Amino acid sequence: MENSGGIQASLSGRYATALFEIARDANTLPQVEASLAAVRQALTDSPEFRLLVNSPVVTRPEAARAVAATAGALQLDATTTNFLGVLAQNRRLKELPAMIRAFRQLAAQHRGETTAEVVSAHPLDVGQVDALKQQLRTRLGRDVTVDLSVDPSLLGGLVVKIGSQMIDSSIKTRLNSLAHAMKG
Repeated sequence: MENSGGIQASLSGRYATALFEIARDANTLPQVEASLAAVRQALTDSPEFRLLVNSPVVTRPEAARAVAATAGALQLDATTTNFLGVLAQNRRLKELPAMIRAFRQLAAQHRGETTAEVVSAHPLDVGQVDALKQQLRTRLGRDVTVDLSVDPSLLGGLVVKIGSQMIDSSIKTRLNSLAHAMKG
């Protein structure tokens, strides 16, 4: 794996690597990926779940019970459910978003894909995502998985990060550049 050394350097990366290796060895990568996608969506959609994950005052037993209930409600696979339980016991739930990102990178590398982090001002529809994947595939010469997020402060356009490379076509950056140029 090309970037696994970099991923393993961080705490969240070590947890993600451990989860990836367990899922790979058990042939459950697709199920774990689907479960992590559901967790990621829950972090976006549920203020209560976000609070649970980020709260320093929730006790370990409370966090474990809440995570178990959430895992049941989201119908997560057993590996992901156990993983969340370990995070709750180790007080590492706050690292969950970074762990999910690292896991997605590892899974994409395993499939021979490149992951592009794409931030847009507004949610992209399926057609836009497909067109973006096609453009990135043409540019990079390999399949690309996109990790989408929304930042309304961009005003318009996209910011695409692939490894250390960044393509910033956001209106916010263009306006900042114009303002800087006008100051002379």
